[in-house]
Amino acid sequence: MTINADLDAETKSIHIAQNIMYLNDSKKTLDTIYLTDWSHSYSTKNTPLATRFAEEFKNTFHFAKNEDRGFTVLSEITDQNNAVTFSRLKKNPDIIAVVLNKALLPQESYHLNLTYTLQIPHDKFTRYGVTDTNDFNLRFWYITPAVFDGEWHYFSNKDLNDAYVPKSNITLNFTYPQNYTLISELNTVETRVSGNKKTTLLQGNDRINSRLFLNKENTYQTVQTDFLTIQSNIGDESLEATRVALATDKVAKYITDHLGPYPHNKLLLTAIDYKKDPIYGLNLLPSFIRPFPDTFQYELKLLKTGLRNFLENTVLINPREDQWVVDAIQTYLLIKYIDTHYPEIKLTGTLGNIWGLRAFHAADLKFNDQYNLGYVHMARTHLDQPLKMAKDSLLKFNENIANKYKAGAGLRYLDDYTNSPLGEIAIKQFLKDKALKPTKSETFISYLKEHTDKDIDWFYTDYVSTNEKIDFKINHVKKHGDSLIVTLHNRKNNSMPVSLFTIKNDSVIAQQWIPGFRHKKTITIPNSDADRLAINYNKTIPEVNTRNNWKRVNKLLDKPIQFRLFKDIEDPDYSQIFFMPEFAYNFYDGFSPGLKLYNKTVLSKDFLYKFSPKYAIKSDQLVGSAYLSYADRKEGSKHYFTGYTLRGEYYNYAPNLSYTSFTPSVSFRFRNPDDLRKNKKQYLDFRYVNINREIDATGEFKTEGEPKYSVFNASYTEVNPNLKNYSSWNTDLQFAKNFGKFSTTLEFRTLTENNRQYNLRAYFGTFIYNSTYQDTDFFSFALDRPTDYLFDYDYLGRTEEAGLLSQQLIIAEGGFKSQLDTPFANQWISTVNTSTTLWRYIMAYGDVGLVKNHNTSPEFVYDTGIRLNLVEDYFELYFPIYSNKGWEISKPEYDKSIRFIVTLSPNTLLKLFTRRWY
Repeated sequence: MTINADLDAETKSIHIAQNIMYLNDSKKTLDTIYLTDWSHSYSTKNTPLATRFAEEFKNTFHFAKNEDRGFTVLSEITDQNNAVTFSRLKKNPDIIAVVLNKALLPQESYHLNLTYTLQIPHDKFTRYGVTDTNDFNLRFWYITPAVFDGEWHYFSNKDLNDAYVPKSNITLNFTYPQNYTLISELNTVETRVSGNKKTTLLQGNDRINSRLFLNKENTYQTVQTDFLTIQSNIGDESLEATRVALATDKVAKYITDHLGPYPHNKLLLTAIDYKKDPIYGLNLLPSFIRPFPDTFQYELKLLKTGLRNFLENTVLINPREDQWVVDAIQTYLLIKYIDTHYPEIKLTGTLGNIWGLRAFHAADLKFNDQYNLGYVHMARTHLDQPLKMAKDSLLKFNENIANKYKAGAGLRYLDDYTNSPLGEIAIKQFLKDKALKPTKSETFISYLKEHTDKDIDWFYTDYVSTNEKIDFKINHVKKHGDSLIVTLHNRKNNSMPVSLFTIKNDSVIAQQWIPGFRHKKTITIPNSDADRLAINYNKTIPEVNTRNNWKRVNKLLDKPIQFRLFKDIEDPDYSQIFFMPEFAYNFYDGFSPGLKLYNKTVLSKDFLYKFSPKYAIKSDQLVGSAYLSYADRKEGSKHYFTGYTLRGEYYNYAPNLSYTSFTPSVSFRFRNPDDLRKNKKQYLDFRYVNINREIDATGEFKTEGEPKYSVFNASYTEVNPNLKNYSSWNTDLQFAKNFGKFSTTLEFRTLTENNRQYNLRAYFGTFIYNSTYQDTDFFSFALDRPTDYLFDYDYLGRTEEAGLLSQQLIIAEGGFKSQLDTPFANQWISTVNTSTTLWRYIMAYGDVGLVKNHNTSPEFVYDTGIRLNLVEDYFELYFPIYSNKGWEISKPEYDKSIRFIVTLSPNTLLKLFTRRWY
């Protein structure tokens, strides 16, 4: 490829004249070829890239100005001065189909000349593009052929940094303003200056990843080591120049020793590369907290980024389909580096030495323990996905963390099983033979098999190709003379091997590997006076459950009980009970500090309990809550979860009046097991709510409705939450002694191309029978503020009828915002709630409905106003303007009509930030 590019920094565009000469080295005749134009993936809000952003709730792209989104204006494509027909694929607008004027026979070449202009996107979308200071960070910027190996391999940009392009010999003439410095992986041949412009001639052979950076301030430093040249602007932790050079040399030597010589003149490492693929944990800590040695942090940042760039520039593998190979090599070599150079570094660094923190089990874990934890975090909840799954089908957490960790841990698993550095040997030979040659993941597997006599077929068939979990258990240990008869149980459907350790006085006496088996297996081992036996004692196998890995030989109690302050990473040696301070608040109890006793750890468990007694300062009472729950998770099934829960609580619902609730429930959850990226789910819930409210003996406060009642509640919900289009519907059925109710709710939300949001919610509810309406509206349908007789909602002041807390709004039942003269319906209710964007987060809302009470005609109700949508569903303000009351805005004490939505639950708020990862 020969590329002549001219940057116009003012318009943020590049004018390109390009020549492509491509050899058809296949055995097929081609009449159509495909070109990859990923710069055009930013062109509209409906490209696969835009869809990906919306799926992960990234609204930056959708709300961006048109001039911030990039595109390609392709003027012409010619073949030997003859125009050729070309078009963009409808579903892949960043892929160009070119119909050749003459069929291309095997071993013949085609020559294409392209003229086009790139409009560079802003870097806020993917970190690549033009910055606020007019620096240009370019990747996947020019047009390249797609890979053809008997079939075409092309796919759209989805911000996964996984373009699949053939290696190329590149000549690049780049013209740009004189005040910029050009940084590239290509070799600089010469730079000419003409007026206020510079033109740099760059060349490189066998290139894949040709990034280019134009910066006004040169932040890069070049270190020439004995092994390779590294040019980098990765933060050096303020190290002295000598220490930077030593660390760079150390990393360069390690990379070269394990991957072989780098085939190009220099390895370019950028801060952008590191930020897109960081050392998780280190990247979350503020700069003033340094629990790890500065040299250690810098080395790891260089090493992880260096390994990634080395492999991306040498391994010609389909990164959309076989990314796990690169992930495995990168993560495995990171693990080996820590084992070799920093074996004593802890997961929490020096934080684990602080009094109080060192009591946590997390403080005992080694740095490399994080790799199993990252994978098991997803496997416990059955959100893990096979390593062989296409990269664009993975959940964000799996793509960024869990699958990479599992892949690297898998090679370490093989090392331990074969009792050899199998991973190191196979990787080095694989790179030696296959660098810069097209290859596949099956080839890498063949290199692993060639260097061991043991059967490792299970690694590809079970470990790589499926998301089958690993969980071994010691069922029985029986003494028989000078031997121990041990029964092992493989609790999952695989044939992976397991290691068995004999331990005495916390020291390993013996280790042996048991080849893969299904279900149960009984073996006989020497007694050796062992205290206990352990499976996977050195944690090289990424098991989902290590709590059942121990068996004492002489004692009945395998694990003692341990109390720990605050939630921790589970310690398989103990039965842990956690406790921590907790507080609650409502208007009647006031601030209520207390203590929470629970067993929930960082990793998910099937059985959970929590007991949370508190002291309510205002009401001067002991209050609190408790629950027990069990989760039955199913693998690969549409019905993926069944939950059984017992929940109880005791708080005040009015001044000095308490309530007790007890609720057994069972819930069923459904989703598409073949596509975890889809947010659509269904819920079927059954519960029996028992409420017992205290009555005011003085008669000063009148308790609405029966003080003691029970309600059977069944509901079905289907929800599909997405950034651009949200939909849900719910049906709810309730039966109690004195009433029966049915209701249904429909909700739709859409974000249009011009950034206008439309919301529509419809609600209908009717009583099947009702003998309470003559005495109370406590069980009636509410127009604007439900009485919440099931105690479902987080009211700050549950029974307040005046004051700020009475203005809290929870969108339920009628969903109105104005407090009208007919606030309840004891027969049926039907409402529609709408809102639309006026400007950014300012919206107009309107509600209409019919309210039907016994012995009266249906009453038409309506209200309108302004909605400040500060954080959707979490913090909003509503300002009524006009309703059945007339012009509310002109009435006295208007401030009392303003309504607000506020969410204080930490778990609910956390979902706002984690939803894009799962």
